[in-house]
Amino acid sequence: MNLTDPVADFLTRIRNSIRARHQKLDVPASKLKAEIARILKEEGYIANYKPTEENGQKVIRVYLKYGPNNEAVIRDLQRVSRPGCRVYLGRDEIRRVQGGLGISIMTTPKGVMTGRQARREGVGGEILCEVW
Repeated sequence: MNLTDPVADFLTRIRNSIRARHQKLDVPASKLKAEIARILKEEGYIANYKPTEENGQKVIRVYLKYGPNNEAVIRDLQRVSRPGCRVYLGRDEIRRVQGGLGISIMTTPKGVMTGRQARREGVGGEILCEVW
């Protein structure tokens, strides 16, 4: 299956799994998806992730995180830069997500990082998605 936008597919799978109250989900593996999962884990939005191999295909198993009353930690994920309309921001244009309650994930010349880290390091780049 050839996907036009694998990052949007990854975010949609997470969104659908949260709404269905699944504990874990599998997505086809790529380096960019692994970096996004790493950032989501570091920021506390998912419980864990593990690159595995299933039926000869490399997949990333993402373990979702829920609060004490079974409410999802991730409220929503939104794709910002798409293949048809890329969005690049300079270091001074990076804005806060939901008044500081969310994060933006960016690809920069120094690698994949949150918008907060990019501002701190003084680099801009392509904004992939926002999570809150």
